[in-house]
Amino acid sequence: MNRILFKKQLSDEVFQMRIEAPLIAQERRAGQFVIVQLNSHFGERIPLTIADADPVEGSITIIFQAVGRTTHLLAQKNVGDTVEHLVGPLGQPTHIEKFGRVICVGGGIGVAPLHPIAQAMKAAGNEVIIIMGARNKSLLILEDEMRKIADELIICTDDGSYGRKALVTAPLKEFCEADPKPALAVAIGPPVMMKFCAEATRPYGVHTMVSLNTIMVDGTGMCGGCRVTVGTETKFVCVDGPEFDGHLVDFDNMISRLKAYKPREDADHHRCHLEEEIKNKEKDER
Repeated sequence: MNRILFKKQLSDEVFQMRIEAPLIAQERRAGQFVIVQLNSHFGERIPLTIADADPVEGSITIIFQAVGRTTHLLAQKNVGDTVEHLVGPLGQPTHIEKFGRVICVGGGIGVAPLHPIAQAMKAAGNEVIIIMGARNKSLLILEDEMRKIADELIICTDDGSYGRKALVTAPLKEFCEADPKPALAVAIGPPVMMKFCAEATRPYGVHTMVSLNTIMVDGTGMCGGCRVTVGTETKFVCVDGPEFDGHLVDFDNMISRLKAYKPREDADHHRCHLEEEIKNKEKDER
């Protein structure tokens, strides 16, 4: 059993939790993730990035958005509750070295997995420029944490409610046009955002790394659900990734595969909200 030590709501339907997991906290490296299963009776397994870790406390931090049934159930848990199964660290860690100027681009909930990577890049002696994007100000997360890391922090919102009214690709392209251009770009967020970040850097020859969050079951390469096409090869995100060269990823195929369970996910999302409304109504009536 893994006890929840801390819980905080960061924005609408986005939650941060610190969970007791001493062995994972000792071994994890930037870019790795865990597979979470709430209990043996509810069998769905979901991958969640390790956003931070504290080996002294023996805890890891996860940040997730309540979208499907499992994440809604996880969001209902509180400090003192437990998560029955937590497996990790999984996946290949981020390759960290002193590259020079590194541009880290995070969109929406993608800022969470970007945080440990930006942290590690800074610790390796890189100049770290962070670009964060969201639809509006209320959906931004980890701004203070990212500001502590960044040599320069740029915030973009679609509606202009905070920071610069632009897509994250606009400042990314501007940095690619500068002299010297970045040595590396790291982009994490919705698949479409990562696709267009890779297209923005491609003409300038800036190596671009993306972190993929595909459908995943076991996290050990056995099920094949997380397969993606990278160049001419088939890769498994859980064991070969989650990070790949963004210029080689077949994003269109990946996006198509991600839609496989979208109707079920939307139905679960609606049902969870309906159940919550009924519970709140019953509570008010009592």
